[in-house]
Amino acid sequence: MARFPLCLNSAILVLITCDFRLVTATDRPPAPVNVTVSHLKANSATVSWDVPEGDIIIGYAISQLRKDGQMQRSIREVNTTNRACVLWDLEEDTEYVIQVQSVGLNGESRASKRVQFRTLKETDWVPSNSSNKGEIIN
Repeated sequence: MARFPLCLNSAILVLITCDFRLVTATDRPPAPVNVTVSHLKANSATVSWDVPEGDIIIGYAISQLRKDGQMQRSIREVNTTNRACVLWDLEEDTEYVIQVQSVGLNGESRASKRVQFRTLKETDWVPSNSSNKGEIIN
């Protein structure tokens, strides 16, 4: 009688475990606060924000929408502690609406309050010490 290799005569037990967790709103990081737009130019602006203390934040997500709805852009950055981002390739004399989300270990926060701003005309000149902050809208 033929002998089978030992591995064929043995039973193999494979144990697979899955850790499914339901991520609830309380697990997510808080939404950014004090979202402002500064350093407005004809084709760029800087958005900055604060994050409430206590949660581990690993990045951010910015939603940028041209007010007329013709263009939307999402920017997502992880592995950063930056609390500001330069928005580039904007159109001059155009209104935009932005929102910022915190990215944490368990997902993204709710979006911040919407902030509306208008880029400058190419011919506009603003002193470099002017912040030209955007307007928060609900």
